[in-house]
Amino acid sequence: MSSPGEEAAEPGTCAPVELEAIGEEIISVTIGATVPTGFEHTAAEEVKEKIGVDARVSKDRGRIYFPITTDKLFQVHLLRSVDNLFVVVEEYDHYQFKDSKEETLAELQQLASKLPWTSALQVWKQNRALKKKKGHRRGGKAKPNGEASDSAVADAAEQEQEQPQAVAADEGLTKTESAPESGACEQDSEKAAPEAKPIKFRVTCNRAGDKHSFSSNEAARDFGGAVQEFFQWKADMTKFDIEVLLNIHNEEVVIGIALTEESLHRRNISHFGPTTLRSTLCYGMLRLCKPQPSDIILDPMCGTGAIPLEGAIEFNSSFYIAGDNNDMAVNRTVNNVCHIQKRRADKGSTPGLPIDTVQWDLCKLPMRTSSVDIIITDMPFGKRMGSRKKNWDLYPSCLREMARVCRPGSGKAVLLTQDKKCFSKAISRMGGLWRKLHTVWVNVGGLHAGVYLLKMYSSLCDFILFNLSKMNENQS
Repeated sequence: MSSPGEEAAEPGTCAPVELEAIGEEIISVTIGATVPTGFEHTAAEEVKEKIGVDARVSKDRGRIYFPITTDKLFQVHLLRSVDNLFVVVEEYDHYQFKDSKEETLAELQQLASKLPWTSALQVWKQNRALKKKKGHRRGGKAKPNGEASDSAVADAAEQEQEQPQAVAADEGLTKTESAPESGACEQDSEKAAPEAKPIKFRVTCNRAGDKHSFSSNEAARDFGGAVQEFFQWKADMTKFDIEVLLNIHNEEVVIGIALTEESLHRRNISHFGPTTLRSTLCYGMLRLCKPQPSDIILDPMCGTGAIPLEGAIEFNSSFYIAGDNNDMAVNRTVNNVCHIQKRRADKGSTPGLPIDTVQWDLCKLPMRTSSVDIIITDMPFGKRMGSRKKNWDLYPSCLREMARVCRPGSGKAVLLTQDKKCFSKAISRMGGLWRKLHTVWVNVGGLHAGVYLLKMYSSLCDFILFNLSKMNENQS
């Protein structure tokens, strides 16, 4: 990391990008990723497993950083635990902000011309070549099918077709326009000229901390103005080509360029419900319970099917049963499954998924006793769905029924809820049926919630004794 006094590039200059090296030269850069808060270490583990590098968890919750070479850029888009990706231009661990707002904003303006932009801009261009061509950018309306436009799809023919546009865009990456190369064909230059368009950009500032003399909007405005003056780009808040990120967390400052146009958590769901979970959060919950081949995994309150769908795609050696008492929720799940199957078939992959959907009564599951290995679900918070009052009856009933169908000794449950008081009380009333192993605190739509990893009782005798004691209580 650099300190504010260290200049990574010569002041007032920005090394021009070598046009002929685009897509060929392999360079090393740092990638930043936003992840569900609480699952930062889970995301770091996935990076280590799939890319083979160590990730660093940021002081700012919900972010990790890891080094890559650009030949592995496509692998970054295949990570299941990350929401948004960006390439780091520069980062300062202890940025010394000035006392006054005017001095601080003036320093941010000066910073724009001193940053080492070259490598990050090269990565941005290589990343753009990996993306599918979509009819809209992030600023437009999201497609209803929820497909991520940032999937790594590198087709050689498409790359060749995109090359002239990339060259034209490159001429806008330096402060002064460069003349056409002397060896270029006159006819090609005439064709390329009408396609040359000015680069459009915006600056987004994400700020956390109460000791700053400036607002996020002020930082984005002044830093963005300096970036515009330096590169001669055109500012556009919606139909932008490049999104420059200014992330400030207390004294930590990270400048980056976005590599995703919309969050990768939208990848599975086409039919959304009132409380649809992010696919990235679902992945973190699934990793917490470590599914094994041939495991039977149950989501008794599946909603839109976000959890079992993520499991069926990523941990496809297990079998998933998704159920809900609401017929609209079951229909949404079925539609989401069909959507994924069609998408896989269109790509030439095997369309089948190890998942089935059922409508049922949560407290009377049509399942044999001790037939399920893992239960994983998003329980009603009592806000958008259900009520806090109903949870006091629902939680004990569903926990008891979950214990009945789960395998003694080896069975596990991963349950998400924001109604922590009610959940803790319900667990204490289970008489040892469920043992709490671990809790991950997460942010779900601005609500502080817990993901609880539970382990089943050790033997069926415990369960029988528990039921007998309950019968005696009821009789007395």
